[in-house]
Amino acid sequence: MKRNATAVWNGTGKEGSGHLSTQSTVLNKTQYSFNSRFAEGVGTNPEELVAAAHAGCFTMKLTFILNAAGFTPDEIETKCTITLDNGVITNSHLEVKGTVPGVSQEQFTASVTEAKENCLISKLYNTNITVESTLA
Repeated sequence: MKRNATAVWNGTGKEGSGHLSTQSTVLNKTQYSFNSRFAEGVGTNPEELVAAAHAGCFTMKLTFILNAAGFTPDEIETKCTITLDNGVITNSHLEVKGTVPGVSQEQFTASVTEAKENCLISKLYNTNITVESTLA
């Protein structure tokens, strides 16, 4: 399986702008710029997309782990915060909330740890990954 995305940029790094498109067209010429990346401008940015990828991958991996242990979550919600410091992504912090009938706190915590260590995006990143979990 192969997936792709395309970035197009016009102009200088600070005054220019670009757009991102994905194979699925979920992003279709979605605007990004210096301001959307380093200030509060309109549009997306690579770090936001990295956070979405990590949250999505982790959440799906956690669900598969719980399923293999005999549990079906009612809901798993994960927020991922990417820290960019001096031009380096220094941390990916996952905050996960789970509603999983029948699972103990110990089983949930172990499943969260396994998902953090083994989701494909965690394995791809060369950064510190931290996680907080809450079982409802």
